[in-house]
Amino acid sequence: MTAISNHAMVLATRPNGEPREDDFRLEQQDLGELQDGQILVRVLWLSLDPYMRPMMNDAKSYAKPVPIGGTVVGEVVGEVVESSSQKYSVGDHLTAYAGWQEAFIADDSMPGMYKIKPADVPLSTYLGVVGMPGRTAYGGLLYLGKPKSGETLVVSAASGAVGSVVGQMAKMMGCNVVGVAGGPDKCRYVTQQLGFDQCVDYKQGNLKENLANACPSGIDIYFENVGGDVARAVAPLLNKGSRVPICGFIANYNDTDISKAETPQQIFSSLEEPPEHRFFLQTEWQDEHQAITDQLTAWVKQGKLVYRESIAEGLSAAPAAFRGMLNGKNFGKQLVRIHPESKAD
Repeated sequence: MTAISNHAMVLATRPNGEPREDDFRLEQQDLGELQDGQILVRVLWLSLDPYMRPMMNDAKSYAKPVPIGGTVVGEVVGEVVESSSQKYSVGDHLTAYAGWQEAFIADDSMPGMYKIKPADVPLSTYLGVVGMPGRTAYGGLLYLGKPKSGETLVVSAASGAVGSVVGQMAKMMGCNVVGVAGGPDKCRYVTQQLGFDQCVDYKQGNLKENLANACPSGIDIYFENVGGDVARAVAPLLNKGSRVPICGFIANYNDTDISKAETPQQIFSSLEEPPEHRFFLQTEWQDEHQAITDQLTAWVKQGKLVYRESIAEGLSAAPAAFRGMLNGKNFGKQLVRIHPESKAD
């Protein structure tokens, strides 16, 4: 069997602040030959997510940083095109953390690789509303936010892949839901399409006053995606016994020295009566991966979860789309279409 050629986007240099085009490099690579127990996967969709930015820094984190010259990390949806495995057949679809590339060879026991069912929902949604962002929203809200009917929930980045699911789930559970988003178009989407009760436009100014007006009875749950000024506006409005699941703080991800940023943990810990708060990862509930995915899928099929996607075309478009996402230019889940789906998908 001849070696298989691939294109991958690698980290050329570590970004200093906001990533630049020349921080990335497109390379042609030799994947080698398929061995027993391995599969060759053609990448159809690439997910772009905020967590990727801190992993481009050479800093201590929950995961190892991307090495210089290494393929940029990321989750993909792919199709098996060759198989020497008893677990996967040609035509199977899967998700895997294979990174920014057009194809890959994997052992059939690769951690974090899962078969998916393309007949249930569109393949792209396995990277968004029924994928990692959806499971992040589900675990963070239900297990850490612990919503009760009648409570007020605020979620930042409300039109995004995680925030949109958080708010819609909270509405199902009888909460008063207030989103925070950037711009009138996103705020209209949050209230008119996603069904939130209100949405505060942080770009409008007067964030503290507008948020206080939207939450006259205070805030019982704050789902944190942004940090920075939004977290500081939320903090004085938190009720006694409030809960704050911390998913991330994208406002600081492009800082030249993120170690100097005031984190959400610091903001909420400094309160006279701190809420119950902590950073979390969706992998904490890895044993419920399939069950949560199935529940999210059912809600999408029933029309209970609405979603939106921003799609860039081709691997070479990934760096620009990634920069745009970090600056809030995407609308909903940011994806890159690497290869078109086959007609049978």
